[in-house]
Amino acid sequence: MTAAATAAKRIGTDAIPVRQMDFEFDEAISTFWFDGDPLRTMILTALSGTFPEGERMFMRSVRHYQSNLKDPELRQRVKAFIGQEAHHGKEHQTFNDMMTRKGIPVDKIDAYTKMGLKRIERFYSPGRVLAKTCALEHFTALFAELLLAHPELIDGVDEPLKPLWIWHAIEESEHKSVAYDVYQEQVGGYWLRVSEMAITTVMFSFFSALHTAQLLQAAKDQPRTRRWRLKDRVQGMWRHREVLAELGKHYLTYYKPDFHPSQKDSRALRDRGLALLTAYVGDKAHISA
Repeated sequence: MTAAATAAKRIGTDAIPVRQMDFEFDEAISTFWFDGDPLRTMILTALSGTFPEGERMFMRSVRHYQSNLKDPELRQRVKAFIGQEAHHGKEHQTFNDMMTRKGIPVDKIDAYTKMGLKRIERFYSPGRVLAKTCALEHFTALFAELLLAHPELIDGVDEPLKPLWIWHAIEESEHKSVAYDVYQEQVGGYWLRVSEMAITTVMFSFFSALHTAQLLQAAKDQPRTRRWRLKDRVQGMWRHREVLAELGKHYLTYYKPDFHPSQKDSRALRDRGLALLTAYVGDKAHISA
């Protein structure tokens, strides 16, 4: 890592609190909880379906190197990272179970994700598994900070579900550099990092689309208040073209040799997110478990 990147990596590094949210989701929540829109609902539901097993892989990948870490501060951050990711898996499992009870087979996505990630861990080296974690953490941080910068993107989400997504976004931003720092200290290597990002981008895009299509097919007979129209999708993407361009720009920074996740100072975004979360859950937003 260059001197500039080493200096920049400290920007925006804050404490990583492990919040215990214990969300409960009322069965009265609509099946199509994103503005009555099947597509947007199932995109996020499919993503949530991968979270419990995905978070467990992230934890295993950093835990593999945990006892060898030289930096005591990084060891503490890894503990907090594992704590946050464990709670993410737990809370999204609660959400996934609710959707499964509504007839949306999120449990099948969970099972498929578990099988696929176990296979990856069997054939990949520990260093490449960690590189995949870094790549996926970059994706989650991108989407998280996009939400924190543009909370209007989830205006149509049913109110009881907004805290789940806001809380998850805050914590993804808080720990976005942890796996990367473990990689840099214990593995290193530019080509391994960026080659795995390229592979992960293809896999993430393919399986996100596949799982969304599977859930939409399963939900085709569910009563709905809105009809899906291609014209609406195109118009929606055009309205958010600047946001999508911003997302693409930040994605590409990962391929820079001197990249570090915390080169983007996200403290103001997290503060904004915490204010939103506090309005929903009160002091839970600020108390570490």
